[in-house]
Amino acid sequence: MATITCITAAAAIPTPKLSLGKPLSFVSSKSLSFPSLKPSVSSLKPLDPTKFSALSPLKCSPNPSPSPFPPSLKSRLNNGETLYGIFLLSFSPTLAEIVAHSGYDFVVIDMEHGPGGINESLQLLRALTPTNTPAIVRLPESSATWAKKALDLGPQGIMFPMIESPKEAKKAVSYCRFPPDGIRGSAHTVVRASNYGINEGYLSNYMDDLLIMCQVETEDGVKKVEEIAAIDGVDCVQMGPLDLSASLGYLWDPGHKKVREMLRVAEKGVLKSDPKEGGAFLAGFAMPHDPPEELGRRGYRMVSGTVDVGLFRTAALEDVRKFKISLREGSDDDDAEDKDADEKYWSE
Repeated sequence: MATITCITAAAAIPTPKLSLGKPLSFVSSKSLSFPSLKPSVSSLKPLDPTKFSALSPLKCSPNPSPSPFPPSLKSRLNNGETLYGIFLLSFSPTLAEIVAHSGYDFVVIDMEHGPGGINESLQLLRALTPTNTPAIVRLPESSATWAKKALDLGPQGIMFPMIESPKEAKKAVSYCRFPPDGIRGSAHTVVRASNYGINEGYLSNYMDDLLIMCQVETEDGVKKVEEIAAIDGVDCVQMGPLDLSASLGYLWDPGHKKVREMLRVAEKGVLKSDPKEGGAFLAGFAMPHDPPEELGRRGYRMVSGTVDVGLFRTAALEDVRKFKISLREGSDDDDAEDKDADEKYWSE
């Protein structure tokens, strides 16, 4: 380390005359000490990796840890599980994160009835990714263009609305497959579904975990439901109770006896098929008169129990109702006050 000789403040220091190539008069060459900065290139030797563990090649463990990614929806269905999910209609990333941390088995991003499109769906997928919550994108319509754009985002599943015949179901499947098996347009080298081209095995396994769902929600669709369920590539047939009631003339009464009877016909038609033999699983949406528990008992393997907007609406209405009731009843109810005293504000 260099050391500099101290000079007292009382000493008179004459103004030095600077000249190139000569040391300063007030600095002794012996007072400064620096190491040599001219190492010989020939003296540099390559590092021996055997002496530095950090430079040694990585060795793979004979028993690698399991994959951090949970089983896909498709594999869970094939393993006999019944899955419970929710529809996201608000396209709120914040609500998507809350849903992701709540334990739902899957989330349906609803582009058919929600206000969002492809870009908004991408934000929801990113919100769901940290928890590995599987997402299914419901298309606005059954078309090759919408399917292509949705699949490029990389969801685990895709839902085609208003499928009324096996021909339409076959087209839907073709929209999901690259040529020669289908007509899906390819940009697999740059899209999110392939990790922007980093996943080199994408083309060889992209269909392994992709869940293709066809919605049957009209009287004509119910008549062809067995044939739809038998189409190669159709993994699930999703019942649409509201549109089914509308097609039967009972838009304002989805719980009507004739609607329920038609729904049972569709359910039985799907349940006749064996997913292990090329058939499809039964999926559906719960209604106030037909709760999710009932769907599970009737053989539904994917049950969507609610919509994010509906949950918030119900909570908001109940919050206002309780406060209005408290104003009418007054604040002299000591028992009720003591009961609520320990409740946390954020639990409301």
